[in-house]
Amino acid sequence: MRRVTYSMYVSLDGYIVGPEGDFDWMGPDEEVFRFVTEGMREVGVHLLGRRLYETMLYWETADQDPSLDDLRLEWAAIWKPLPKVVFSTTLSAVQGNARLASGGLAEEIERLRAEPGEGDIAIGGATLAAEAAALGLIDEYRPRVCPLLVGGGIPFFPQRERRVDLELVETRTFSSRVVYLRYRVAR
Repeated sequence: MRRVTYSMYVSLDGYIVGPEGDFDWMGPDEEVFRFVTEGMREVGVHLLGRRLYETMLYWETADQDPSLDDLRLEWAAIWKPLPKVVFSTTLSAVQGNARLASGGLAEEIERLRAEPGEGDIAIGGATLAAEAAALGLIDEYRPRVCPLLVGGGIPFFPQRERRVDLELVETRTFSSRVVYLRYRVAR
């Protein structure tokens, strides 16, 4: 069965976006960016909320940006054809290899798990991930912890009303002091 994963950059105090809506503090260096790019090769479909979808629209045409280095062109070449499902109540259309979700999150994940195909089902965006976590649908949490405290904003980990035990599967520390943690939900 395909895994559902949630992976984003997060400050040490647990936020993916700072109190002023900023996330410029998470700009990855080349080593981390290469690691993230390699990890994206394991993704079969990406589920996104509206805000993350709109942020990631840049990558739909990034391959036309003459200032991009080879590593970012490689990322664009992986991202652009990747199937994406966008969850939004305000968008009426999406671009590229994306479609608007036709059902609720649980129904979409159930359908994607039942379809033939390989690769993880990745979830991007805190709001969508919080819903998936509340429904018990996330199989792995994969934060990339940045060495700073931002003091507030949008949290990586949703507020939960139940305990979830996790098993540490992998760790990696980068020269930039970013730490990757991979936890599997203990079932």
